[in-house]
Amino acid sequence: MSLRRADSLGGKAAVVGIGATEFSKDSGRSELKLAVEAVRAALDDAGLTPADVDGLVTFTMDTSPEITVAQAAGIGELSFFSRIHYGGGAACATVQQAAMAVASGVADVVVCYRAFNERSGRRFGSGVQQREPTAEGTALGWNLPFGLLTPASWVAMAAQRYLHTYNLTPEAFGHVAVTDRRHAARNPAAYFYGKPITLADHAASRWIVEPLRLLDCCQETDGGQAIVVTSAERARDLPQPPAVIVAAAQGAGRAQEQMTSFYRDGLTGLPETRVVARQLWQSSGLSPADIDVGILYDHFTPFVLMQLEEFGFCAPGEAADFVAADALPLNTHGGQLGEAYLHGMNGIAEAVRQIRGSSVNQLTGAARTLVTAGTGVPTSALILGADE
Repeated sequence: MSLRRADSLGGKAAVVGIGATEFSKDSGRSELKLAVEAVRAALDDAGLTPADVDGLVTFTMDTSPEITVAQAAGIGELSFFSRIHYGGGAACATVQQAAMAVASGVADVVVCYRAFNERSGRRFGSGVQQREPTAEGTALGWNLPFGLLTPASWVAMAAQRYLHTYNLTPEAFGHVAVTDRRHAARNPAAYFYGKPITLADHAASRWIVEPLRLLDCCQETDGGQAIVVTSAERARDLPQPPAVIVAAAQGAGRAQEQMTSFYRDGLTGLPETRVVARQLWQSSGLSPADIDVGILYDHFTPFVLMQLEEFGFCAPGEAADFVAADALPLNTHGGQLGEAYLHGMNGIAEAVRQIRGSSVNQLTGAARTLVTAGTGVPTSALILGADE
């Protein structure tokens, strides 16, 4: 996709299968096992077999290589395999890569997967520990000595500036947490099933890094999720209603770093999200008014507000009121705050369920869903739609 013109990917590929393991705090099995379980579940959902698969896409931050997953899942020859960088920012880009492979004829059936023991194994919330020197890692060297050691501390810098600029209190972030947990409470697959919260609960939760409280921060989860992509034509012959990939985009902003872009002109927005939003609206011909459900990456609540503003759902500084008013059905699976933290892949699955009409928090007549990936890093997003 060009930054300057619309692309032609939309409508050529569709998501036809979704599958996941249970979401837990201690899976009791390897990340490879989780990946294979998710891949097989997604293929079963799609009405396909491992023999149909000729492409795999995952994240660079993954311990289960494509060829190993292929071997363990019973998949044969591969004509396409790819990995996307930048942690959670990769989520929607895995589907974009799969769609491009299918649309160009490089592959027929591509499975995107993500699996990790992020609670019982390596916990991202524990901060930067042992790390091989890299060029991009030098940016962290300007921040770590001053105590900015974890993702929460990096986001807190922008969150504090956001509150100051728009004369808000941390309660602004609480509306996101309450909304996510309300939906999670009705989702049997969610870790916080049956456990809604109030704004008072949010305000009473302990500080992590001011102005972020515990309930502003996503979970740490063990689990796996897989997504099956094939051509829109083939999708119509498969068991599930297809979720057509209407548009897909990646984006990085000027002076982009990995969650420590503190030397930009301002800290109250997400320029990488702005790039992606511009590309999605340009290529789809849609606008915020056309979106029925928003599945927005919610590793930290402040960045949900900023995403809504960058996509044009509301003006800068107005997103907290927008969420409080339920102006857009948001994270109907419970998000990463309420369902599970699977680096955004479970959000893609929820967007598919909304198109199919099978979500536990189903919106009647949902025909267009917006899904976003990790923010504060180079990111990606999708618009999925019903087949027409």
